[in-house]
Amino acid sequence: MSRENDATTSGSGDIARSLELLWGTGEPATRGPKRGLTLERIVTAAVEVADAEGLGAVSMRRLSTELGVGTMSLYRYVPGKAELLDLMLDRVQGTPLDGDAPPPGDDWRAAVGTLARTQLGLYRRHPWLLKVNSARSVLGPSAVRGLEVSLAGLRGMELSDPETISVIIAVQSFVAGIARMEAQAAEAAKETGLSDEEFWGSQEPFLVRAMESGEFPMMAALSDDAFSSAFDHFEFGLRALLRGFEALVAERGES
Repeated sequence: MSRENDATTSGSGDIARSLELLWGTGEPATRGPKRGLTLERIVTAAVEVADAEGLGAVSMRRLSTELGVGTMSLYRYVPGKAELLDLMLDRVQGTPLDGDAPPPGDDWRAAVGTLARTQLGLYRRHPWLLKVNSARSVLGPSAVRGLEVSLAGLRGMELSDPETISVIIAVQSFVAGIARMEAQAAEAAKETGLSDEEFWGSQEPFLVRAMESGEFPMMAALSDDAFSSAFDHFEFGLRALLRGFEALVAERGES
C-alpha cells in the first residue's frame, strides 16, 4: 500500500507507533533535517491543510512543501498518513472551543448541552472530521480527557455505565447528523455554484404539479415554512433529546 493513500479510517496504520507518538513514549527524532521541524509542526500543518482543502489534500508530499523540507524527512517523525491521521484527530479534539468548559457540579443537563455544542463547533471548524471512519479510534490523551469530562458531567444521571456511554453516543450521533447536513449543503453549493434558493426554485414547477395531483396529501398540507432555513434543527433536536433523558432519569428515580 502506498504511503500516499488517502487514509480516512482512524487506527488503520501502525497502532503501536500511533500510541507511542500520542502518549509521548516514542523516542523523538534526535536529528532533524531542518532546524525547528517537530512532530508538533507537522501535525499543525496537516490540520491546516485539511481545514482549508479537505482531508484528501493531506499527503506527506504536500506537507513537505508546506514545511519546506524533503518528503522523506517527515518519516523521521511519523510513519505515514494513517498514523498522522490519528495524531490529527487527537489534536483537534484537544483544541479549546468557546463555551466548551465542563459545567460545574452534577448538572447533567448542562453537561449534555456542552457536549453537543462542543461537538458541533468541532465539526464546523474541522468539517473533514465527518469523512473519517472513527469506529476504531486510537485513543490519545485529548480523546481520553474529553471522555473523562463527559463522564464526570453525566454522573448525576445515575445510569449504568453502558447507559451513560449510550447517552454520549446518542448525543454525538445526533450532532454528527446535523453537522453532516450543514457540511453537505455547503459542499453542494460550492460544487454546483447554485444557492439553495436557486436549486429548489428550479424544481418548483414539477413539485407544484405533484402536490396538485392529490397523490401526496401529507406533503401538500405542509405549511410554507415547513422547510424554512430559519428553523433551528439543532436546538430543537437537543431539547427533544434532553426531554427523553429527563424522562429516563425520572423513571429510574421512581423505581
